[in-house]
Amino acid sequence: MSHLQDEIHEQPGVLARFIAEESENVARVATEVRNRGIQYIIIAARGTSDNAATYGKYLFAIVNSLPVALAAPSLYTIYERPPRMERALVMGISQSGESPDIVAVLAEARRQGVPSLALTNIAGSPITQVADYTILCRAGEEHSIAATKTYTAQLTALALFASMLAGDRERVKELESLPAAVEKTLTLEETIASHAQRYRYMNACVVIGRGYNYATAYEIALKIKELTYVMAEPYSPADFMHGPIAIVEHGFPVFIVAPRGRLYDDVLQFARQLHQQGAELINISDGEECLDLATTPFALPVSVPEWLSPITCIVPGQLFALHLTSAKGFDPDHPRGLRKVTKTR
Repeated sequence: MSHLQDEIHEQPGVLARFIAEESENVARVATEVRNRGIQYIIIAARGTSDNAATYGKYLFAIVNSLPVALAAPSLYTIYERPPRMERALVMGISQSGESPDIVAVLAEARRQGVPSLALTNIAGSPITQVADYTILCRAGEEHSIAATKTYTAQLTALALFASMLAGDRERVKELESLPAAVEKTLTLEETIASHAQRYRYMNACVVIGRGYNYATAYEIALKIKELTYVMAEPYSPADFMHGPIAIVEHGFPVFIVAPRGRLYDDVLQFARQLHQQGAELINISDGEECLDLATTPFALPVSVPEWLSPITCIVPGQLFALHLTSAKGFDPDHPRGLRKVTKTR
């Protein structure tokens, strides 16, 4: 068994450990940040962590009524023209906590005297040394280059922080169901492994998600690209309609992330249109209507509140990327040209 497969299966335990061991710290940080009277959030991140930041963009807007700006680190490191940050909370999300560009954004926050928060898996890493507050993912060492357990831990950390920042006990309670929900979702592995063989000659696809799961579309596309070397492009249905839909022809593979929730009917209507155009749909959903449209349906075995669905919906995507990698004969733990820690500026 590869490290990647092991780490995908570690996720229920990782999430349970994070909730048990980090909740007190998250509550303290949320209280102190609330008392600072912030009016918006700036998030700096790269790669998988940037996809977690995209989830945060929707999460903090909906749960906390706080607008979120995703930082452009080159403004701080290359152009040396950082924006003003008054009344902001500046967050840095980094698995290793080592990337110089993310550290630079938080260092600028300190220079401007605004609160900063590091979300990382590594205690004592450079990002924690420049941040006012730290939340640790507590995912344990991640050996595989492709991030899995650290990603779902980041999402869970963001969800817990947003809930506690809002003082929303009901949402905090809903979070407690996540480890069991992810455990049940992992039972899809045998089904996904058998379906992955069908796509071993696939060289391009698109991944569709909207709202909270816009981040899921990006993360599934990233996993497919970095592990299987397939050109996978993420879109929201609205963006895909504005031009890219022209690439769809008979048999073109389209992944659709469509858990039940406020956006389900809109995404379902979009899936029907693609089905009529002859696209081959690979649908991740707990809705029968959506699953019925798919050539390859991945039926989520448990439903969670929509705001938490990215934490379960990503699991079929991780498993698909893992087993497609094996079907293509590649090494899932050592994708070409990549390192575990990528330092950019």
